[in-house]
This record gives sequence, C-alpha cells and structure tokens, in this order.
Amino acid sequence: MTAQIPVTVLTGYLGAGKTTLLNRVLSENHGKKFAVIVNEFGEIGIDSDLVVGADEEVFEMNNGCICCTVRGDLIRIIGGLLKRKGTFDAILVETTGLADPAPVAQTFFADEEVKKRTKLDSVLTVVDAKHVMQRLEDSPEAADQIAFADVLLLNKVDAVTADELAIVERKLRALNPFAKIHKTQRCEIGLDKILDQGSFDLQRIIEIKPEFLGDDHNHHHHGHDHDHDHGHDHHDHNEMKHYHDEDMDSVSLSSTKPLNPGKFDSWINDVLMSKGPTILRAKGILNLADADNRYVFQAVHMMSEGAFAGPWPAKDKRNSRMVFIGRDLDAEALKQGFTACQMA
Repeated sequence: MTAQIPVTVLTGYLGAGKTTLLNRVLSENHGKKFAVIVNEFGEIGIDSDLVVGADEEVFEMNNGCICCTVRGDLIRIIGGLLKRKGTFDAILVETTGLADPAPVAQTFFADEEVKKRTKLDSVLTVVDAKHVMQRLEDSPEAADQIAFADVLLLNKVDAVTADELAIVERKLRALNPFAKIHKTQRCEIGLDKILDQGSFDLQRIIEIKPEFLGDDHNHHHHGHDHDHDHGHDHHDHNEMKHYHDEDMDSVSLSSTKPLNPGKFDSWINDVLMSKGPTILRAKGILNLADADNRYVFQAVHMMSEGAFAGPWPAKDKRNSRMVFIGRDLDAEALKQGFTACQMA
C-alpha cells in the first residue's frame, strides 16, 4: 500500500495572505515537491520566470513544485496529478476567499480513488489580524473558516497593537478552541509547521488552557457536582468541555473506557445524518475495544472517514477523545450518546 499523500486545504478571507503563502511554497528552495491547486492564476500573479514549460493546466515550477488551476472539476484535477510520474510530498488546495471550505475538504472523502491515494491532513485558515474583527461582523463565512480550521495562521500581526492582537486571539479561541495558532508577518513560517501536520492529533484538547477562553462562563463542566453515586466517583471516566461563542459551539468529549465499535459507528452516523448541516467538523482519536491501534475519525458536515492509524504513543493512555465544532450543538446529548458507546 503506498502511503497516502497529505492534503492541506488552504482558506482565508481575501487579502489575508494566502497568495503570499502560496508564492512561498511555489518559489522557495525547500527541497520538497508540493502540488498546489489554485482557483485563479491571475490572483496569484506567478512570476513567469519561475515557471518551467507548462501544459495548459499544470505548471511546473523551478523548485520542483507543480501548480495547477481549478477549471472545472477538482476530482478530475487531483486524478490527473495522481497519474503523474513521481510522487508529491503534499498537495495544497486553495479555496476562494469567499468560499466555505467544506465542499473542498469533502472531496477527499468522496471519491474512492482520491480517498485511496490522499488523506485530508488539515485545514489551514489564514487570518488577517487587522481586519478579521470587521470581517466577522460583516460575513458569516469568516467565522466558518476559522471554526473549520485545524491550524490558524494569524497573519499581519505587525499591523496591530499588542492589545488588539490579544483581543483577536481571544476571539479566535472562542470560535475554535482546538486549532493551533501561529502568529506571522507576511506568512513567514516554516512550511513544516503547517504542512503534513497530521493535525487532528487531538493532543491539543488535553493541553488546552481554560484561561485562554476568558471568563468562566465559556467553560463549564456538567454534572460533576451532583454526582451522588454512592461513593463511586467516576466522572473522571468521562469528561466534557463545552466552549461557546455567539455563533459557534465546540464540544470536547473523552473516555477512559474502550468504545464498542458497532455502537460508536451507529451513534456517529446517526449524529452526522441528523445534525450534519450544523456540524462543521468532528474529529476523534478513539480506543475501540479489541483493537491495538488508534482509530482516527474525522467528518466534514455529513461526510466522514475513519481508519486505524498506528499504535498509541507509549506515554499516551488509551483515552478516546472526540471533538465537535458547529452551531447550536446539544452538548448534553452528544455526551450521553458518546458515553453510551463505552464498553460495559
């Protein structure tokens, strides 16, 4: 089995700096071979000196990377890239500044051939520190792009004061407590920090510091206080955190007991079918009963994929962790459903 090529979906509002980032990927001497799929070349303004002989759709760059433009069907383009000789270290797909990244991300779950050869590694959202607060007021897509991300590139930090930056960071955290945030100027960051992150390794959830999230009302544990359970104190088996912003919710669940694979499967399918439109992302690293390896699960709206992904790190207890990010999530119902999947 050939290794799947990691795919990064790049999103972010117009002017946030996606083009700067893509130009760096396409021109720097990083010794990697990336395939970059962009919406419009015009926007990127690729310097023709960097382009080595091009057929109409695919341009090879001096640094060995390849760039092509989405004319028509993304699946067809990816299929074409996968047929080329040689392999890619990663594929980057840019979404238009106004777009919801979901359909692009879903492509990587939808087509059997694409699914075999690629894996959605992460959604990277570039955020303009100076203008994001305004964007969030005038456009619902901006909040979706942030909530959707695994990695946030908070760019143009030199254009704001320290206080303004702190406010922006708090806002990003409220919309998405789980993404990694990198602060940059002119998108200057080691590409190894943003590409091939395997970045739904949910370690972050455990590390997350509640004080990031401002006041206590952002952070409530449910049900621990009134657990008169005849001295059995087992809320530690099953912890839930629930973060809330005016228009975005996230719920994080964990369990120390193995999960029943059949029950988990039918529960998660049911959740995604009934609540899919309001769930932007769901992810999990799960300890399924009778399996040695971690089971990694992720969903974009209603489409999902799951696969066993290597052994548990030695230091890692085999705790299952699950995250939902969306609108109007019923945290209590999610918790109960998840709990019901545990082995007796």
